[in-house]
Amino acid sequence: MLTSTTLICSSNGGNSISGSPGKGVLITGCESPIAWYLAKKLDDLGFTVYAGFNVPVEDSEEAKILKEETSGRMKILHVDVTSEKTLLEAALFISEHLPYGAQGLWALMHCAHWIALGELEWIPFGVLRKSLDLNLLGVARLTQLMLPLLRRANGRIVFLTSGLNKVPAPVRGIQCATQAAVESFAACLRQEMRPRGVDVSVVAAGEFSPGNAWLNETELREQAKEMWAKLSAEQKKTYGEDYYEAAMTSVDKYSKEAADIQPTLRVLIDAVTRTFPMARYTPVTPHEKFQIFFAEHLASSLYELIYGTKK
Repeated sequence: MLTSTTLICSSNGGNSISGSPGKGVLITGCESPIAWYLAKKLDDLGFTVYAGFNVPVEDSEEAKILKEETSGRMKILHVDVTSEKTLLEAALFISEHLPYGAQGLWALMHCAHWIALGELEWIPFGVLRKSLDLNLLGVARLTQLMLPLLRRANGRIVFLTSGLNKVPAPVRGIQCATQAAVESFAACLRQEMRPRGVDVSVVAAGEFSPGNAWLNETELREQAKEMWAKLSAEQKKTYGEDYYEAAMTSVDKYSKEAADIQPTLRVLIDAVTRTFPMARYTPVTPHEKFQIFFAEHLASSLYELIYGTKK
């Protein structure tokens, strides 16, 4: 359930677009708090928002609340980025319901995520596959479908990723891999789209779960027990139950929503409203900035001495 928060619109210092009416924005992953509030704020600013939910609209309480609390411009869609059918239906709907006078889609905002956490040997392969399908392949496919509309509007594409994808840490391997892949994909797409008049931005946010966590606070222990039960006798002996429980308990902090998502919201809004959006935004804490800097510039042996797991 979503909790109330105060949203603050960032100032663009005179670098804002001429007006939001007549501009359409597609946002995926609106079942997550950050995408939900982003959709609501952009609606307040006058955009026509296509809010994509990973589940059918009639099954989502968050979708119903969003529809009730926003203007008649708000369009609620079922957008499962792993489903070709829902992606094609969404693309067709948007092309047929563009804002009055609009030639295309102003912005595509990729906010849908699947958070898979745990050491590699413990995670079921189905979870690994879903993480790749949703975080990378689904993003690429939806972008393909929307590019004709984005080109017509000289619009922009925004990818919400993790600023910590280059910070190595146990239990976060598949998550770092998919987020780093998205950033590389975005960097190449930015060069491809520059001659076409489409901007591409990455919002590399801090340590929070922006989407559906495979491991969440309420089910963490139950799922940890299920994973432990599926390990072989040799794996159980190698890792030991005490180490396993300690590692899975450490995952808990990654499955909680951050208390303050406003810095990320502000830069997401800036990426939509700024005439010349930045290629990369990093709304992270000072501590996270230091760790990212050390991970990228220190020798691996020295970094692991400071931040690594003890043997």
